[in-house]
Amino acid sequence: MDSLTVLAQRTVALIQDIPTPTLVLSLVIFAFVLSCSLYFALVLVAPVPRPPHRSEKAYLTILPDGNRSERKQLPCWLDTWRAHKELAQEKRGTPPGIEEAELFMSVVVPAFNEEERLGGMLEEAVGYLQSEYGNAHEGEKGIGKAKGWEIIIVSDGSTDSTVEKALEFARDHQLSQHPMPIPGPRSPNPTHSTHIPHGSIRVVVLEQNRGKGGAVTHGMRHVRGQYIVFADADGASRFEDLGKLVEGCKTVEDRLGRGVAIGSRAHLVGSEAVVKRSKLRNFLMHSFHLLLRLMTPPATAAVKDTQCGFKLFSRAALPYIIPYMHCEGWIFDVEMLMLAESANIAMVEVAIGWKEVMGSKLNVIWDSLGMAWGLAVLRASWALGVYKRA
Repeated sequence: MDSLTVLAQRTVALIQDIPTPTLVLSLVIFAFVLSCSLYFALVLVAPVPRPPHRSEKAYLTILPDGNRSERKQLPCWLDTWRAHKELAQEKRGTPPGIEEAELFMSVVVPAFNEEERLGGMLEEAVGYLQSEYGNAHEGEKGIGKAKGWEIIIVSDGSTDSTVEKALEFARDHQLSQHPMPIPGPRSPNPTHSTHIPHGSIRVVVLEQNRGKGGAVTHGMRHVRGQYIVFADADGASRFEDLGKLVEGCKTVEDRLGRGVAIGSRAHLVGSEAVVKRSKLRNFLMHSFHLLLRLMTPPATAAVKDTQCGFKLFSRAALPYIIPYMHCEGWIFDVEMLMLAESANIAMVEVAIGWKEVMGSKLNVIWDSLGMAWGLAVLRASWALGVYKRA
């Protein structure tokens, strides 16, 4: 009889000699200690976003005379909402809603070292926005609230000329009635450009890189629109499909006006754009989708494309999502959808045009592993109450 067998027999005999109440109590204490250890370990690894610096709550823009403005204070619906919420709690009153929109469409563009690609994306964006929603200052176009737009570019700790390129674009398109067009992903040889209202483009500078999720969340705290979309700086998503997102969102909005429309590339699976990708990238994509189905609640798990950088939110939905955001990396999209589902906000997936654009900053292997880890931490934080929800 070997030593391991002898040790096992002695262990069983020792356990049998322990009184049942003592054994049960020991197991309960062990489970409690293990649970506490796991909880505190999760608290240590779960990301907690840092508060914004004072300079990050300001923006730069181009004045009507073409000069670059001084830093101006950003309006912040979130600060107002929190103040009203605290007051309502003190008086045991009705929780507040979000303050009214000042214009129809807000576009949040996270940008980290995007000096090369940002101009083309903005060219295609402003062409659609100005033709569809018009000038908020003069109310020339649109009916009722369906007028006016803004673009908030959040430079996420960029070390190149992203900020200067954004302001240069704004200056050229504000001062000239016929600005020089910039080639974009879908218009390599543009023949015309769009004059835009002054102040339509605002640039926010984060002092250090926070990640795409941190940049998007920061920008969405300061939007003024009735509808809010975030869009990647590379212009991969077809901006002309924004109208489809708005219509899709309207079809699912509840009596409070809450709704989410998700731009989706799922219909492109099997197309040349996806087939040409490496086998490793496609394998990691399918593996991540499997994890999503296993680890997210039903409505989020049913979304075929959670990672497309073209999602639209009604203004009324923001207080149920933005104050409770924690993820600042690539997994932030999933957290947004899970928060929407948790608050019973209806979501609709809308097929959009999309094309691969060179210059992606996604590291296929490491960022895929990071997303899997982030998803596991996010789900555990929800399960154990580390993160709060609306």
